[in-house]
Amino acid sequence: MHVSQHQPSVAGGAEESDGATGRALYVPIRRGPAGDVVRLWRTPFGTRTAVAFTTDRRLRSVLGPTQPWIRLSESALRRLAEPLGARHVTIDPVLTARPPASWGAPDPTGPRTAPHSARGTRPVSPA
Repeated sequence: MHVSQHQPSVAGGAEESDGATGRALYVPIRRGPAGDVVRLWRTPFGTRTAVAFTTDRRLRSVLGPTQPWIRLSESALRRLAEPLGARHVTIDPVLTARPPASWGAPDPTGPRTAPHSARGTRPVSPA
């Protein structure tokens, strides 16, 4: 697995140690009918990645104050994400894309006509 770090980590022992990798991370999750699930993302190149933050403040600043999260060690996150095809862990990303609009939501700019070859197709859903 590859670790990508977009910002320097907080230095000075402010993070708790997980014993195996030296840090515990704040991992965004989504709540589902079967319980909490680690959210997976895609890099700009389309590769699946797990995302984690070194502080809850960083997580909230990027994903918003209502984003649920759990604490996991880096090694536990890797073990959870790898069977799902996420071979990368991105730590402290500074930018994320907005979630896609719902198909039922009206387009504020008005209707658009798709080319004939694209009619009846649906966009690819996020990871």
